[in-house]
Amino acid sequence: QVQLVESGGGLVQAGGSLRLSCAASGLTFTSSGLGWFRQAPGKEREFVAAISWNGRSTGYADSVKGRFTVSRDNAKNTVYLQMNSLKPEDTAVYYCAASSSYYTTLVGRYDHWGQGTQVTVSS
Repeated sequence: QVQLVESGGGLVQAGGSLRLSCAASGLTFTSSGLGWFRQAPGKEREFVAAISWNGRSTGYADSVKGRFTVSRDNAKNTVYLQMNSLKPEDTAVYYCAASSSYYTTLVGRYDHWGQGTQVTVSS
């Protein structure tokens, strides 16, 4: 059974930082493209960042480019999202996801999802 467990969310002031972690089990981690998505109340789930199997390819939504960094540690079966210079509009539930694709930004290409972690940025 595949499990993705996010952690690291919380309440932070604008301009602050958080690092999200997502620990994976039950899948071949080194063959999984990984992504982070977020969903704010009343809005659709949107792409945030993605990383390829080997970490060589990464991509970001325009809204977070230059502020967020995705990385992975294949030895620990964990993917991270470092979030700096946070803004109130970053407030959302953040989800990690795993895909059998090498690398993808498309929500429909992800097979497995975590339960999400809340990030709240106060102004």
